[in-house]
Amino acid sequence: MASKINTDFTLIPNQKYRRRNRRSSYLPNNLVSDSQPSSTLGSFNTLPLEVFQIILKYLSVKDISMLSMVSKTVSQSIINYISTSSGSKRLLLQNFHTLELRDETENCAILEHYRSLGLLFKRCTLLLPTKERLKYIHKILIEIPCFKFNGCAAPIQCLGLSCYGMFLQTLTAGWDDLECHRVFNFVCELTNLSRKMQAVVCSKPGSARKLELRIRLFCRNVLLDHWSSRSDSAFWLTRILKPWPMVNQARLLYIIFGPVSPHDGQVFWQKMTEGPTDESSLKGLADAIKLLYDAGTKEWTADDVISLVDELSVVPREWLLENNARLLILSGNNICFTFMASKAVNGRALELSRLIVFLALVCEKELYCMDWAVKMMQKVCKVFNTPVERNNFLQNVAGAFAGIIMEMLQSIMSGDHDEDNRSFLNLFHLVHAQANFHKEVLYLTMGAVST
Repeated sequence: MASKINTDFTLIPNQKYRRRNRRSSYLPNNLVSDSQPSSTLGSFNTLPLEVFQIILKYLSVKDISMLSMVSKTVSQSIINYISTSSGSKRLLLQNFHTLELRDETENCAILEHYRSLGLLFKRCTLLLPTKERLKYIHKILIEIPCFKFNGCAAPIQCLGLSCYGMFLQTLTAGWDDLECHRVFNFVCELTNLSRKMQAVVCSKPGSARKLELRIRLFCRNVLLDHWSSRSDSAFWLTRILKPWPMVNQARLLYIIFGPVSPHDGQVFWQKMTEGPTDESSLKGLADAIKLLYDAGTKEWTADDVISLVDELSVVPREWLLENNARLLILSGNNICFTFMASKAVNGRALELSRLIVFLALVCEKELYCMDWAVKMMQKVCKVFNTPVERNNFLQNVAGAFAGIIMEMLQSIMSGDHDEDNRSFLNLFHLVHAQANFHKEVLYLTMGAVST
């Protein structure tokens, strides 16, 4: 009797265990007993891969990006989806060439799409070393022709490089300088960028116009334009310029930020030498110079930036002094003063006095406060060591006004002027500039006497 009871007792739990084990195979993983090992895919473990990928089709890129952080297995499944033809077709949008047919909102939408895609790739490849991340991403993006340096037949009308730049900016945001340097080197290797730059800086300006344009578009749209932080922009611009000697840095700066032709978008090399230019033609250069000057790194000292400005003013030939003065004004007080003080220290007082005249001329034309030019001259005067040097400089400024007015007058009298009388108008502005400049000097002098 006792033996029978023991047998029944041992059999009943085994039967229950077997019954429960049979039922568990039909339940979702999250409902299985804790004794069963759980999958990192969670409830998705019961789904066929095809169904999982169908679900991904109904999620936005941002949602897929969030889902990729659930686990390493989920992330790998999303990577596999990206590599499929359907995933690639859906995520790697390529409608870059309908700019004139859509409004700004649609252009922003595709840029925002690639920002989200950059975040998705950033999260999916989080555990990979930088080199492996870049190789994988290149393997995926190589399918997009417009992301290549020479991949697009109409680069000016294409948003491809801008989308690539947005993607790259999002991917590398927050990375340290060493990793970003690796990214720059990787991009240079893929595009052969260094050799292409060497070709344009070692040849006559304008002799490789299409290559100059492609370098400009690639550097601006991919490497420079999408950073919100000035320090990040300065970092990437430094990577572009620093491998080259100063004379080539100036050439590259002009190619990337200088004025372009309104007809074909190519670099306008004669703009600074043919006649006075406007603010829009110089703003890009001035902003780039300020970026380097304010970078606050050991790679760019104040002397480096001033030397670069000096070198820039002879690319491709010596600029008109008015254009040089306009660039200095747009570059800000610190750069303007440092540039002029450098000339004073190096004994270039005559050149400096002529520059003062054109600073006054630009102030007159653009309706800037003339007392700014007078105060800048007063500040530069303090750089000279002796009263004799200061007096000679002031005499040179007065003589420069008279000399430049006579030069313009002789040019007009000789018949060397254009049909729209720009030369005469320039003389008109210069005479008014001289009067207003000396008026401010009198105010300053009489104010000092009265006090």
